[in-house]
Amino acid sequence: MTEYRQGIGWDIHRLAAGKKLILGGVEIPSEAGLEGHSDADVLSHAITDALLGAAGLGDIGLHFPDTDPRWRGADSTTFLRHALRMLRERRWRVVHVDSTVVLERPKLAPHREAIRRRLAAALELEPECVSVKFKTAEGLGPAGEGRAAEAHAVVTLSRDA
Repeated sequence: MTEYRQGIGWDIHRLAAGKKLILGGVEIPSEAGLEGHSDADVLSHAITDALLGAAGLGDIGLHFPDTDPRWRGADSTTFLRHALRMLRERRWRVVHVDSTVVLERPKLAPHREAIRRRLAAALELEPECVSVKFKTAEGLGPAGEGRAAEAHAVVTLSRDA
């Protein structure tokens, strides 16, 4: 019998001039980027949280606290690869990732395939197992006002009993 689990992840970071905008491990040309202890990749953070949550392993802050200088400026795909190793130690397999980035600008659609490929590589999946969608917040809240970017993710895990 195969066991399945789902996990949900969410993250938000402030936008700031002079910072890099990195989503799913891909640098996106932009006037403003995301502030954070690591590279502030909200998409990788949300997916990492979803992976850890689905396996009952806590959250990204537990494993990569922003008080630890080792993670200052870190590439957030490192967090994805670490979570994947933890899952595999417990015999979990990532089946699918569905994610959404909420950001007013820049337009992200031209970068969709690069982001999907980078996330798929980090998670050792085929690109068709990774969905990345982009939305605006229609002027509402921090993301809609152009002050932040947020990401949501749902993952499906499986393991054979």
